[in-house]
Amino acid sequence: MAPMTSTPGTARSSSLDPEIAARLKRGADGLVPAIAQQYDTGEVLMLGWMDDEALHRTLTTGRCTYWSRSRREYWVKGDTSGHVQWVKSVALDCDADTLLVKVDQVGAACHTGDRTCFDADVLRADATAGPDATAGPDASAASAEPSVPAPDGASGRADSGAPAADQ
Repeated sequence: MAPMTSTPGTARSSSLDPEIAARLKRGADGLVPAIAQQYDTGEVLMLGWMDDEALHRTLTTGRCTYWSRSRREYWVKGDTSGHVQWVKSVALDCDADTLLVKVDQVGAACHTGDRTCFDADVLRADATAGPDATAGPDASAASAEPSVPAPDGASGRADSGAPAADQ
């Protein structure tokens, strides 16, 4: 299938099921982030962008179709590289603003040739693996929480035990 250039979020029609389209919360540009995850290992592969038509194509062809924000056209993962993403399932998150596409990835997912788009630039690895990791995995998580002034001698921890207002 040849790439079709268009502008996401415009009034042009899409073949996406209207019930699915009505549930999506898109950005101002008409796009929804789509996380590609290896279906059998849970490995996060990449982040792409989909509009209604890209999602329709993904759901109906069984291959991931994304919207390229830089080239301003649709692209089917693997058409030029051979690194195909075979769709196993597509889910909408609880806020209806992000897609999780579980795929069977053939070859590298990243355009750089890396297995995932998150392999080359790790900002922080497991904190328990370093020389300061003497108190176990819970210690690093607790110390990373911001401290707030504690009223009346309370613990001073940022979380009050109440659910977060917005996630």
